[in-house]
Amino acid sequence: MQRHLVNPERTGLAVEARNLTKYYGSLLAVDHISFEVREGEIFGFLGPNGAGKTTTIRMLCGLSKISDGTAYVNGFDVIKEKIKVKASIGVVPDISNLYPELTCYDNLNFSAEMYGVPKSERKERIMDLLDFFGLIDKKDEKFANLSKGMKRRATIAAALVHEPELLFLDEPTIGLDVMGRRKMWRLIEQLNEKGLTIFLTTHNINEASRLSHRLAIINKGKIVAEGTPSDLKKLIPGSQVLELKITPFENFNEEIASMEGVVKVDFWKDGTLRIVAKDAVGVLQKLLRRIVERGLSLELLSLRGAEMEEVFIKLLEE
Repeated sequence: MQRHLVNPERTGLAVEARNLTKYYGSLLAVDHISFEVREGEIFGFLGPNGAGKTTTIRMLCGLSKISDGTAYVNGFDVIKEKIKVKASIGVVPDISNLYPELTCYDNLNFSAEMYGVPKSERKERIMDLLDFFGLIDKKDEKFANLSKGMKRRATIAAALVHEPELLFLDEPTIGLDVMGRRKMWRLIEQLNEKGLTIFLTTHNINEASRLSHRLAIINKGKIVAEGTPSDLKKLIPGSQVLELKITPFENFNEEIASMEGVVKVDFWKDGTLRIVAKDAVGVLQKLLRRIVERGLSLELLSLRGAEMEEVFIKLLEE
């Protein structure tokens, strides 16, 4: 990925936000948040709907006025150097902003023209992007006729046509099926491997945990935690997840929930019990005694550490 739009006086960080704040009238939507995004990383911005994710992106992209605080994107002051900021970034909204009546190629060509890409470079750059995103055979297809997955890929391609330093991805897999989601994840990883810095906003916990080198969790306009996925998992010390399947099925939910050290119990439709516990081994010993006493059989048993879902829920509850 060509690097050509970074302030040489402020290197190493793609985003610097200090006390970033947004008011809508008397409503405080983003509450004095501070964070950094390092060049070359995938930075996850995770939070429930209405947490302030999109508002934060709009301020960083120069699309929404900052009420208080400062922000630098690719070394440029978002308030004072808005044009340079916009030239150095690509933005992919949660809902595509491409034109349904135009073909894939024409959409990318229009985007290239809007960003001032020299005419002599446009065709080669567009064809390279269509090839990378697996859309060569769809270049003459109208955008409206593409599948959801192809529309997402085309939208990202259009955001990259001017070779930005930083890509803002807002809910990149929304509406995609399992296979489409996995393909998109791999494309995001491949873009990052080419040197592109990616700011990923999502409410998908697995997506944020899988893709992000570091992530911040935002809730009600405030950042409540920040770090690597493994660092954040340590916020629930001693928590483990126990999964087991018993036949014939017997409902242990209330009995298990009352056991010492049990944090949460879920029952899945396939008959699997999922237990979050501070002392999974102790809980398992008690369960095994009950299983033997009642003449039941244990079909499935697994034990693992706490996942991002448990961290996320705990932080939101606090």
